[in-house]
Amino acid sequence: MRLAMQVLQTLAEARAGETQERQFMSGATLAQRLGVSRTAVWKAVGLLRQWDTPVEALPRQGYRLALPASPLTLEALRARLPAALWARLRHGACEASIASTNSSLLERGAPPAGQFDFLTAEHQSAGRGRRGRRWLAAPGSAICLSWSWSFAALPAQTGALSLVIGVAARRALARCGIEGVQLKWPNDLVTAQGKLGGILIEMRSEAAGPVHVVVGLGLNVALDAEARARIGALGQAATDLTSLRQPPPARAQVVAALLEEGIDALQRFEREGFAPFIETWRGADALMGRPVQLTGPANEPAAGIARGIAEDGALLVEEEGRMFRIVAGEVSVRPASTAPAPMPLASP
Repeated sequence: MRLAMQVLQTLAEARAGETQERQFMSGATLAQRLGVSRTAVWKAVGLLRQWDTPVEALPRQGYRLALPASPLTLEALRARLPAALWARLRHGACEASIASTNSSLLERGAPPAGQFDFLTAEHQSAGRGRRGRRWLAAPGSAICLSWSWSFAALPAQTGALSLVIGVAARRALARCGIEGVQLKWPNDLVTAQGKLGGILIEMRSEAAGPVHVVVGLGLNVALDAEARARIGALGQAATDLTSLRQPPPARAQVVAALLEEGIDALQRFEREGFAPFIETWRGADALMGRPVQLTGPANEPAAGIARGIAEDGALLVEEEGRMFRIVAGEVSVRPASTAPAPMPLASP
């Protein structure tokens, strides 16, 4: 497993450095660089393919990642994160394979006040999304990131936290040259081409004590035709960073921007609540004025027209002249013209 990820990172580095012609890396070159046999390289490539990473292979030329890719390593992140932020890091790692980045950080426990932990993973065996859905991502094709933080006490507008992270993620993507990203209540990043990623917030707290919050964020980086067809058959389009910018930003650049904007947003949310973020969120609202269908408690409307968000982040839905407040975590929302949301490919 470790060798498979070493092969992935090596091929991703070669893929990121391509100009006009396709650059293949021979099995002999990979074996020499990694200090293993060619047979071991061949088996590692087979494992990557089992995890749905498309790897091209040509006789007498070698291997190449079929989709645009870039390496994601701890060294690359350290080079991109501000020194002051890196100094506040308690623990950070770029894992090869893990059950769930969110679960691992929850098990690690809350970091001290003012510090943070983060994890990325190329492969998750039990990646989780909102409402218990399983989220999947092929190694090299996505960003699967989680980070943890401690609040001194439970914030008053906790339900708006996923919206705050959505604003932070949108700002981070804009810094990386990704424009046109909208926010779909309560936790999706979408564009006109489809869903780009999603957010999962989990918390643990003691009575009248500090609150351990873990933010999970998954982004599609490069989806192949098979993945797009599988999602399309389920009724929802998906997009990726590669479709939104050529060449796509390096994954390490995106992760560094997400951490920088995300940590800053958590600190500001603890001090000032949702107020500093609400107008930005409203300006990027993907559901405003659209018919929506809802699933959740029986006392909620089954459908209506989305009318934006309240000051505390609740979704406002109008049905037959009556306005309903939909609280994050209680329902699922989708545009009325689409089928139920499929299992996304990006995963926190």
